[in-house]
Amino acid sequence: MNVSIGEAARASGVSAKMIRYYESIGLIAAPRRSAAGYRFYDERDVQTLRFVRRARDLGFAVEDIGRLLELWRDGARSSADVKRLAEHHIAELEGKIAALQAMQRTLEQLACACHGDERPDCPILEDLSAGGDGATATRRRLVS
Repeated sequence: MNVSIGEAARASGVSAKMIRYYESIGLIAAPRRSAAGYRFYDERDVQTLRFVRRARDLGFAVEDIGRLLELWRDGARSSADVKRLAEHHIAELEGKIAALQAMQRTLEQLACACHGDERPDCPILEDLSAGGDGATATRRRLVS
């Protein structure tokens, strides 16, 4: 099976633009080309693109995807190496989740402190203008 970049994009869920990008950075191998210069992808190429898409969906960085691809292609790999990469990524995700939850709590506190009426006073804007040191402004609003 040889398909065009558009067909490979549809079959893999990776846009043609991203396929070209992944080729340009060496994440995936450049495909064979016709005499006219058109790219042609075989089933193995499409399977690799699906692998990359799934890894991106799980939030892996491009560098980590490159390492995962190497491990995937290496029949003598150790699953411990793959697990180590996955666990490192889990730790990164946990850190991002904690940071997002902290942002959520801060915004909830600010929204709670805002009267949301016709008055111009706004603890949300005060916090933003204070560069994030609006906890004091928020406490003032909660007390008043």
